[in-house]
Amino acid sequence: MTIPTVTTTHTTLPNGIRLFTRTAGPTDGQNILLLHGFPSSSNQFRNMIPLLASAGYRVTAPDLPGYGFTEIPDNLNFKYTFANIAATISSFLDVAGIKKFAVYIFDYGAPTGLRLMRERPDAVKAIISQNGNAYAEGLLPFWDPLKQLWASAPGSDEEKNLRKMISDAVLNLEATKGQYTTGEPHPELIDPASWTLDAVLMERPGNKEIQLDLFKDYATNVDLYPEFQEQFRKSQLPLLAVWGKNDFIFGNPEAFKKDLPNAEVELWDGGHFMSETQTVKLADRILVFLKELKW
Repeated sequence: MTIPTVTTTHTTLPNGIRLFTRTAGPTDGQNILLLHGFPSSSNQFRNMIPLLASAGYRVTAPDLPGYGFTEIPDNLNFKYTFANIAATISSFLDVAGIKKFAVYIFDYGAPTGLRLMRERPDAVKAIISQNGNAYAEGLLPFWDPLKQLWASAPGSDEEKNLRKMISDAVLNLEATKGQYTTGEPHPELIDPASWTLDAVLMERPGNKEIQLDLFKDYATNVDLYPEFQEQFRKSQLPLLAVWGKNDFIFGNPEAFKKDLPNAEVELWDGGHFMSETQTVKLADRILVFLKELKW
């Protein structure tokens, strides 16, 4: 089997953002959009992309604003919110001419992809959720300090103290490594370059403030959960949820079946970044799922 070459490029959007993407597969193939999570980038999919592309799909993985190698012009005064992240990816889809696609949602990629589903329901043909949440019951105790942040008044001493506490606890190399290794039965299979790259990029000037702004804004995603769920019920989109059962950040993927009774939900022995250790198995499962899809 010939493994497709992964190409990296920057695409300049109308507002000047240079969106970095990794792509592979025939340009006339059906599109799969891979959306990464915190605190990673499209590098998360470096091994997944060629496996999916080898089946004839056109696979695209962008770096969301604030992550990886996407470049935001200083004069744009870009506000880091999930609405603006989704708008950026939406703009990219228009520039790239991607009119219909299956979307892989993980962590922060979930609210991004589900906002796209809400905005352009005819474009999203299927959802693959790997620890990508859309239900309040999926927010595990990890989120408790963040819920306090959401409730704090902007600019208050309480908010400032919570931002510092969360920054100290989460925005560092050890915590980033823990997101990859906690709950993994074989952490030795994870390339340490993955969490190291994430941590190094997070140390860029101003990036920690970006992360804290997004932690605060995550409340807007929770507010949209009922609308996402309504769209599930209306569309009955095909959905495959394959989750690491030991994830300490998101849980309860069975909730999808409340609104999508035909959803395929599987719990595998792994953690939050399960795709790092079970890439081939996960790619094979996705290809089986997509084979039955009516584009």
